[in-house]
Amino acid sequence: MATTREQDRNRIVETPTQARQAEPGPSVLALLAASTGLAVLILAVVWFVFFRT
Repeated sequence: MATTREQDRNRIVETPTQARQAEPGPSVLALLAASTGLAVLILAVVWFVFFRT
């Protein structure tokens, strides 16, 4: 079993704010754009099929 001193040497301590911070990369932006575009496309198809007279 590791002693307290050995455990403290390998531990990274961050504040709650630092632990929550993340850097959204381009994949997050691509996912957001693709899902929004797909939602708009689906709504447009539903509107043209059911509500266009």
